[in-house]
Amino acid sequence: MKPYCLCYNGGDRFSHLGAEIVFTQNRDGEYLSFYWQIPPDFLPADVLSSLPETPPLSPPPLKPLLPHSYLERLQKVITRKIPQQLSTVFCFNGIEIPFQLYISPLVNSKGEAESVIVTGYHLKQPKSTLEEDCSLSPSEGAEFYHKLLTSIARKIRRTLNLDVIGQQTVDCIGEALGVSRCLLLTPTSDKKRLKVQSEYRQPQYPSFLGFEFDFNDYQEVKEAIGKRQAVAFSPQYPHCDALSVLLVPTFYQGELNGIICLQQCDHQRVWSEAEWELMEELADQVGTAMAHASLYHKLEEATRQAEEASRLKSEFLATTSHELRTPLNGIIGFLKLVLDGMADDPEEAQQFIQQAYDSAIHLLNLINDILDIAKIEAGKMEFSFAPISLQQILQEISKFALPQAQKKNLYFHVILPPTYDEILLYADYQRVLQVMLNIVGNALKFTHEGGVEVRAEIIAKEIMFHGEKLPGMVKICVEDTGIGVPLEKQERLFETFYQVDGSRTRAYGGTGLGLAISKRLVEAMGGQISFYSMGEDLGATVTITLPLFQLPVLKMENSPSLS
Repeated sequence: MKPYCLCYNGGDRFSHLGAEIVFTQNRDGEYLSFYWQIPPDFLPADVLSSLPETPPLSPPPLKPLLPHSYLERLQKVITRKIPQQLSTVFCFNGIEIPFQLYISPLVNSKGEAESVIVTGYHLKQPKSTLEEDCSLSPSEGAEFYHKLLTSIARKIRRTLNLDVIGQQTVDCIGEALGVSRCLLLTPTSDKKRLKVQSEYRQPQYPSFLGFEFDFNDYQEVKEAIGKRQAVAFSPQYPHCDALSVLLVPTFYQGELNGIICLQQCDHQRVWSEAEWELMEELADQVGTAMAHASLYHKLEEATRQAEEASRLKSEFLATTSHELRTPLNGIIGFLKLVLDGMADDPEEAQQFIQQAYDSAIHLLNLINDILDIAKIEAGKMEFSFAPISLQQILQEISKFALPQAQKKNLYFHVILPPTYDEILLYADYQRVLQVMLNIVGNALKFTHEGGVEVRAEIIAKEIMFHGEKLPGMVKICVEDTGIGVPLEKQERLFETFYQVDGSRTRAYGGTGLGLAISKRLVEAMGGQISFYSMGEDLGATVTITLPLFQLPVLKMENSPSLS
């Protein structure tokens, strides 16, 4: 049997909407037009037989069971111009029929509303289960939502765990409002995307947990964030199975920290005024709870880092005090031998003095490292920027490195790009020399077989530094075949006071501050520094970039070597 359609005053034009019942009413609840698709066998045969075959001239006798409550709800929609959803019961020829209805205001071009359009469908559940007109008065409904808000707020305040707060929020809301999904979206670290952090869903719907998207791709999300208020819409996105969505942003001190997303997938849903008010009040509670949890975790992390820094400083001081004591004892010991006349001849006395001098120079270098890192951390390191010659820097490095390499039977090569003119850097000569001595010195110190190679490369890409436009960078790579560094420890090599292995530092000497100082000096001169090693006993490569004062004219021939 086909369903029977009861129409009044042109109501058949609503048939394409897909709803089982559609009608318009004025402020007094009078029908202006009416369409009702009655399922077969829904009404007794005698009632069906009494229905007219042609559209009636008067409105059908379908009236709300509780007219005063229904009329109050209708007039509130017109006054506030906010749609509402309700479950209610209508009477038709003495038969009570439950409906799920969506009341929406009809707003004219002046922004005024004097009537509503009501859409809905038949409910199968008995009257006693209905939540609106039949069982809950407005005051009882308000009390229900207040208790729900209090319950959720109490739960999320009991913990400072972000994951627990998120899951409790979506579970409580999802179950209480009977939605298909309730999602908590949180901004990613770059603030450009949103991620589904927590999810409640009914089992028949697929999970979105962990899904990330750019919020600029969704106008409704941008609107909710921009207006700082809830937004309801029917999505038209192919990957979204929801028919109705309510987005509620959460903020803390003016900064977005989440979005609560309600989705209804099995039918079109008009979110009631009480649901809007509940979600907006709850958003304040959730935003605050998430912010407090985030601040707590940041405090925990800061405490952990402070404890780790304190431990590293203690370990550093223990190592450094040993390093300082060793050359100082050497100076005192060799001078004592000379003063006590223990040298057999002037030549041996000269050797004692030379060894005392070498120890003094070593001690001075250690103290300079400590003073440098102290100046850098205090922001008192001064630089003198000027055009300087890379060739001159590398010639000085070669004078220092070649004797040491030959003493250990290592090769030492410096390879420059072929140019007609000098490669001029815009930097501080002494600081660049200090960085290169640190890097090359480390490479030679930790290499026992093979050798060290220094290669330079021109990068012709304009940069801004100290308000000046410079023509490019020079990239300098120092490669060695030494002992290398484990992969898991490489990220921390440039941290102050961090040492890959304290026993290794004691075995090879030095403070272990060379790379930390070099990183700060290179960055202060507008460059970058990086370290790479395939692992232990697989060598290492340190790469630095520094600004060029001018681009050199390159030759098309083999690169010259300074080694």
